[in-house]
Amino acid sequence: MSRTTETVASTTALLAEARAELYGGGLAASVLVRDLHTGEELALDPDVEYVSASLVKVPLALAVLELVRRGELDGGRPVEVEPGRARTPGPTGVSRFRHPARIALADLVYLSLCLSDNAATEALFALVPPARVAELTAGFGLRGFSVRHTIDELSDTPAERFSADESHLAHALAIGSGTRGRGHRVPQLDVSHANSCTARACADLLQALWNPPADSLLPTEVADSVRQLMAHNVLRHRLAPDFAADASSWSSKTGTLLNLRHEMGVVEHADGRALAVVVLTESRVPATHQPAAEALMAAVARRLHDHLRQR
Repeated sequence: MSRTTETVASTTALLAEARAELYGGGLAASVLVRDLHTGEELALDPDVEYVSASLVKVPLALAVLELVRRGELDGGRPVEVEPGRARTPGPTGVSRFRHPARIALADLVYLSLCLSDNAATEALFALVPPARVAELTAGFGLRGFSVRHTIDELSDTPAERFSADESHLAHALAIGSGTRGRGHRVPQLDVSHANSCTARACADLLQALWNPPADSLLPTEVADSVRQLMAHNVLRHRLAPDFAADASSWSSKTGTLLNLRHEMGVVEHADGRALAVVVLTESRVPATHQPAAEALMAAVARRLHDHLRQR
């Protein structure tokens, strides 16, 4: 058996094992790992469309910072933010404030991207509506992200209609109400209605941020700013434990909605190699907290990363 044949066989076996492990852990998933310098990649179902949840905050940040670069918005402009708005609850940042605040536009971008602050995100969408975000994202040459609504809509799901001890009912509804065409009785989980993306689209966005082609349409200044913000993401419970180390750095954005758990990021190694890692998942387990699923996502992504890096 030639070395090439052996490599193909081992890769095929690895992907089959990964798919079986994910399924056994209650997850359907798209996983893509790409070397951002060579373009080589390993992937499981990278073109399946998923509701993007908070991953939409990355194209939103690109759009806002591009308008700042053009002079259409002022990054230092104070924005009045009302705390604790019922339509944009969340566990972090302005969403937890008890008093009105004036926050600079650029700092709202930080809160949105690094703390996944829903109230800060909604304030940004009020200035740059979804249609404009979609237009600017397409103008950068980035395809595969659908931006159709603000973050408010994610705060009106079945999860908000059940008490904490009944949250499993919301997840059971999310799990059992989908269609083969990825439609859903819960509008926020219907890819034809909600903000959506694919693993490949996420990897292409990361490529544009970290190592764009010479003819990239994304301004370097904007890419640099978003890349730096992603390096300071404080939500590091999902893939970060398997990728952050003394000899590597991990920059990312997470997304979570009902039974969806996502993360897109880049691991940069001390030897100069940088790999994009994207994991989009949908759980069949009706539970709010699923640490085993988080660990499984990371373990599978790490195995694909290691296999690609060693090829």
